Amino acid sequence: MSPSPAPARGARLAVLVVGLCWLVVLFDGLDMFIYGSVLPHMLETKALGITPGKAGDVGSYATFGMLIGALSSGTVSDWVGRKKTIIVSTAVFSLASAVCASAASLDVFSLGRFLAGLGLGGLLPSAITLVTEYAPRGRGALIVGSLMTAHQAGGIVAGFVALGTGDWRVSFWICVIPLFIGVPLAAKYLPESMAFLQAKGRTTEARELAGRYGVELADKDGRRPAAADRWSALTALFRGGLWVQTLLFWLASFGGLLLVYGVSQWLPSLMKANGYNTGSSIGFVIVINLGGIVGMLIGGRLTDRFGGSRIAAIWFGVTAVGVYALSAHMSLALTYAVVFLTGLFLFSAQAMIYATVAAHSDAENRATAVGWTSGMGRFGAVFGPWLGGQLLATGSTTAGFTAFAVAGVFSMVMVSLTGLRALAQPQQSSTPQLTTTG
Repeated sequence: MSPSPAPARGARLAVLVVGLCWLVVLFDGLDMFIYGSVLPHMLETKALGITPGKAGDVGSYATFGMLIGALSSGTVSDWVGRKKTIIVSTAVFSLASAVCASAASLDVFSLGRFLAGLGLGGLLPSAITLVTEYAPRGRGALIVGSLMTAHQAGGIVAGFVALGTGDWRVSFWICVIPLFIGVPLAAKYLPESMAFLQAKGRTTEARELAGRYGVELADKDGRRPAAADRWSALTALFRGGLWVQTLLFWLASFGGLLLVYGVSQWLPSLMKANGYNTGSSIGFVIVINLGGIVGMLIGGRLTDRFGGSRIAAIWFGVTAVGVYALSAHMSLALTYAVVFLTGLFLFSAQAMIYATVAAHSDAENRATAVGWTSGMGRFGAVFGPWLGGQLLATGSTTAGFTAFAVAGVFSMVMVSLTGLRALAQPQQSSTPQLTTTG
């Protein structure tokens, strides 16, 4: 049996990776949610000539950037490494916030949100892949859920930033801070994925990294896997009968991200249009993200025990009920309770899709699998903010909440089908595990 100091070193390595990724994902969440948080004030003051319809377009520009970033990041991460992709993505969305903060026109502001989307979309799949590869055995979904609490914490910070500054330009300047904190820390302390180094045939670097942190590599027999090529990593997702499950995950992610980004951007404005004041409407952003943090931890633990498809399907179904319930004007206390519970299920449902995809992918194409699941889902993320803007422009808040609830039902059905297919063709998880030195 290994002596206790070695396991402690291995545990510290996992904590280091998750901690640094948590920090940059926190900044990702701040940047993603800040637009929705300042939007009611921008609409009220007609900043840069913005209207509800134009606001939906701007939100879609950002999520279109996320689509491109997510689709490319998985392949790039499997090509050049998780660490480099995380650092560059963080730098891109930080600099893009400076463009938004200094924008003199809505066109320049829209360009800034598109550029931010490239970085935001690129960061998350790479961070999820990296923490999955350092996760303790049997705790992959819990680790992903823990990581994603950072995203919701970023949403909470965004709400407080918007309330505290009262100025949308100052809020976006605050979003430049990751360039001076997250990027240097990740560059200095974040280790590269050992599984990636082995998959690329860089075994010497992998051994040096393992020796530095007192862990032992899984045996790869010194082979360079055939799927290390960035294009074969993508085609591997469609070999044999895998194409059906791949498409089902993509469709589930489409509905899930339509729901996540539509609600994230339009919740304050929809609630204000439904009769709540501006302070309460932004407060809902804070509360829904608090619920999201709790949901990530609960959902991650249950997914590790009962399976991602089953938990995600239940979560999407409950989310649909919660979102639809928000169309009714209730007492403020009851509304806060419903918003909290909706957030508990909303964000973790999508996160569990990522965790399930990561756990059932090989080291050679894991980032590609997660990146493309996220990237294809970004079509929903593009559509959701646009749809919310169009529905809000008609003056119908009920239609907006109903549309988002339907998206939840759609994802529930798609992810349920992935679970049925997994039962018919069970797969063995190939998530790499680190063992401590003896």
